[in-house]
Amino acid sequence: MGRVLVTGASGFVGKGLVGRLADDDSGWMPVAGVRRCSGLFGEEWALGPLETFRAEVGLPGGLDAVVHLAARAHVLDEPEADPLEAFRRVNVEGTLRLARQAADSGVRRFLFVSSVGVNGNASERPFTERDVPAPQEPYAVSKYEAEQGLWKLAAETGMEVVVIRPPLVYGAGAPGNFGSLLRWVHKGVPLPLGAVTQNRRSLVALDNLVDLIVTCLDHPAAAGETFLVADGEDVSTAGLLRKVGDALERPARLVPVPVSVLRAGAAVLGKREMARRLLGSLQVDASKAREVLGWVPPVSLDEGLRRAVGPLRR
Repeated sequence: MGRVLVTGASGFVGKGLVGRLADDDSGWMPVAGVRRCSGLFGEEWALGPLETFRAEVGLPGGLDAVVHLAARAHVLDEPEADPLEAFRRVNVEGTLRLARQAADSGVRRFLFVSSVGVNGNASERPFTERDVPAPQEPYAVSKYEAEQGLWKLAAETGMEVVVIRPPLVYGAGAPGNFGSLLRWVHKGVPLPLGAVTQNRRSLVALDNLVDLIVTCLDHPAAAGETFLVADGEDVSTAGLLRKVGDALERPARLVPVPVSVLRAGAAVLGKREMARRLLGSLQVDASKAREVLGWVPPVSLDEGLRRAVGPLRR
């Protein structure tokens, strides 16, 4: 049985991945990398803050692979005067120090969960792995720079690197805007998004992302590759909210406010970024994973949403 270190194990994706590896017959034994040991997981390793990680800390012994999820993610109320530098300290410098230590320790494969934001934050056509990277936000810029550093390290050391770029990841307990949307639909809050029917968004269920990560841990064709991932069914914002209502078995209360009015209101309120995410399009072509790995998302969008709203229905 292989040993895999999962950094960020206490996060949304990390918990799902460690739980999957611990519960099924994947052939992998997870070591949960957390800031400080909590006793919540079987075998834990205290990573500490990633921005201060040093090689002398030493990785757990006998590792075959690392899945690197720990990161400084989107910060709503940014306290840093230079957000990009703050992201770089964690997502670039911390990642590359960890990866160097992994290579020096004989780790065979390093799997980095990046972001579709490396491709860009809006799309007129579905993004692919062949697109020229165009990160727009500090978080995405830092993820792209980390990817570049990992490819250089792979060339120097021979350690296999795999990069996965997910769009919005959803599931039970999802943080951020998606979690808020679930709660609003559950509470019957009227939402002024009924006219947002022409955009298209790609999403990925937590179970689908976890399944691709597990596939990439030992698939020989995954080494040295970048993969985009998605459920395979793109929806408009209004369509998504109606599907959430169906999953909750209650109607989504959608008010058809014109998109132009929503954009203008968001500009006045300083919410352009939120408006972009709700009103714009971002599509992902995940066919490379199917062609190269034979991977098919095991969970449909409708099933993924049913699982996501499960705690709200109890």
